[in-house]
Amino acid sequence: SVVIQECYVQNTAREYAKLYAAEAEPLEGFGEVPEIIPIFLIHRPANNIPYATVEEELVGEFVKYSVKDGKEVNFLRRDSEAGQKCCTFQHWVYEKTNGNLLVTDLQGVGMKLTDVGIATLAKGYKGFKGNCSFSFIEQFRALHQCNEYCEMLGLKSLRTTHQKQRKAPSTKSKNLPNSSVVKKMVPKKAREHRDFISSEH
Repeated sequence: SVVIQECYVQNTAREYAKLYAAEAEPLEGFGEVPEIIPIFLIHRPANNIPYATVEEELVGEFVKYSVKDGKEVNFLRRDSEAGQKCCTFQHWVYEKTNGNLLVTDLQGVGMKLTDVGIATLAKGYKGFKGNCSFSFIEQFRALHQCNEYCEMLGLKSLRTTHQKQRKAPSTKSKNLPNSSVVKKMVPKKAREHRDFISSEH
């Protein structure tokens, strides 16, 4: 059932968040670490819907810190401490699982998160299959921008490897029509490209 899957995903993500907290909390200056709240499955045999989930109610402004669709840029990710720490959490999990698993849909109130998803590569990871498309992993790799918390944890930048792959085809092809294709891509991640171009010249 979807409800059981939802519980399984959130509680798996919660275990990763606990490991992340154990590594991040002792670091000087890191501060509070996002936590994924537990979600409990209850069985109600007499009810039409036999399974339901119960979790702590989060009071306050509910914010999406990471989004499924990379085209939707959420500035609260970059501008808030919780948002940055969520992005670092994603990067940390991605690195810990060798790029096989990513916690997605990080959302909640302040540092308390709920309703998260997990994307895995098609084959899954250690017997676990996520509930989100593995294209989220590709998207994360392309769009993630490291912040000070990534640096504190000593995470490897994803941008350098990604750009090398991107650059290779364009240097080989000399025919001009391709340049228009490159231009079309610029608005999508204008910011990233701008940094990239200025560092080139």
